[in-house]
Amino acid sequence: MPATPPTRTEVIEIIEELGAAPDREVLVHQGRSTTARDLRDLTHRLARAMHAQGIDRRHTVTLLSGNLPEAVAARYAANLVGCRVNQLYSKLPAETQAVMVRDVETHALIVDPRHADRAAEITERAPVGALLVLGPSTVGTDLLALAAAQPADPFPSRARPQDVRTIRHSGGTTGHSKGICISYQQVRRFGPDLPGDPSHPPRLLVCTTIAHAAGQMIDKVLRAGGSAVLLDDFDAGTVLAAIEQERITDVFLMPPLLYQLLDHPRSERTDTSSLRRITYGGCQASPARLTDAIRRFGPVLVQLYGQHEAGIVSVLDAADHDPSRPERLRSVGRITPGYRVAIRDESGRDLPAGARGEVCVSSDSLMLGYWKQPELTAEVLKDGWLHTGDIGYLDDEGYLYIVDRLKDLINTGGGHVYTSEVEDLLNSHPQVGQSAVFGVPDANQVERVHAVVVPVPGARLDADELRNLVRTRRGPLHEPAHISFLPALPLTDAGKPDKKLLRRQSS
Repeated sequence: MPATPPTRTEVIEIIEELGAAPDREVLVHQGRSTTARDLRDLTHRLARAMHAQGIDRRHTVTLLSGNLPEAVAARYAANLVGCRVNQLYSKLPAETQAVMVRDVETHALIVDPRHADRAAEITERAPVGALLVLGPSTVGTDLLALAAAQPADPFPSRARPQDVRTIRHSGGTTGHSKGICISYQQVRRFGPDLPGDPSHPPRLLVCTTIAHAAGQMIDKVLRAGGSAVLLDDFDAGTVLAAIEQERITDVFLMPPLLYQLLDHPRSERTDTSSLRRITYGGCQASPARLTDAIRRFGPVLVQLYGQHEAGIVSVLDAADHDPSRPERLRSVGRITPGYRVAIRDESGRDLPAGARGEVCVSSDSLMLGYWKQPELTAEVLKDGWLHTGDIGYLDDEGYLYIVDRLKDLINTGGGHVYTSEVEDLLNSHPQVGQSAVFGVPDANQVERVHAVVVPVPGARLDADELRNLVRTRRGPLHEPAHISFLPALPLTDAGKPDKKLLRRQSS
């Protein structure tokens, strides 16, 4: 019988694009340039080295790394071998990381040398078949040294369409975190491609962890013939300087990080004219702050709404970011081609335009399920529809609006409070930079509205003034029982406001 042809995965398409112009720069990290040939050859060498170490198709490889070119190549190499790749957020506690490593039955843990000590902690709690390091280290085996001894000949992909390519853990806000399984076939449709222009290829600035959406943005940029500049972490001043110096065209940010760019003292003096797209998403965005961003950066904002379980469900493109239509800035956009969205009540009945209910999504791009949690999978995947846990509505023009997460909805006893509505009001105050609203049970276990507010630099805010703003515009039900002020909101490793931490601190 003839051999089964290799599955045409996204990684193969990226490698082919790298071969089209092998001398061009594709990745930059701390002044170190990686060419297309460098990245392509390293990917093949790493794949051969992994396979020689006994790593094979359907094994799980877990990555713990900073934003390094070698980490990008290691992920591609593991996918060529046909592995499931699980990426850890570096700022999680060792015990949490160990639980995730154990949960997905990790065969090999690959880390960069800066995380070698943490890798030792993890593997004490969760033994793995191989501990591989992207460079010299006092623990594990140097994977780069093994790769250097391998030829750079193309490594034939061993992946198959329905194999699990990616396992992404949810935040675990409802208890034990869930491993979201995405196949090789599905990843190829995971979000819209970047528009390509051969004469002006995209140049992406990566300033958030590549374990999250920034890693997928790298894939899109490389497929489009572009390049990426990798920063180790987000710092507003460093990001602004990089945009100007590197002539960045694309950047992905969570809304709180976008606000930090706006509020930085050097924001107005920085040349950001090279920007074509500021892509944002991952949590609620303030219409007032989006208006500020449009006025500062121009018509370059693009919002993506989705979940790891679903992919990119909707897009609010640059043309819809119109400051003269602030109500549209509350939307997460029009539904992505290939998706269907229904708004349903608690009984599962479809609701008409304008009515609020749970956002349910149907698409071929939905996850395969939660890793070895069939009961939990069955709770959210019903008859081909994903129940997202988001509350929203569709308007008459087909735009989707998200008003809250079901788990964040505040039940005051006198009615329901949508946290995004209170946050939008607080953020509309000219001296408020950003805010986070959440419910905290009182002594009688009745939830009270709490707000944490970040003033703009130099502002002097009064809590009673903000309470009065909310009470006047929305009524006493929405008025925060407690308002506190912080210089910055705590963020998760993915860059979202950490309401779980704020809720604990306020209890």
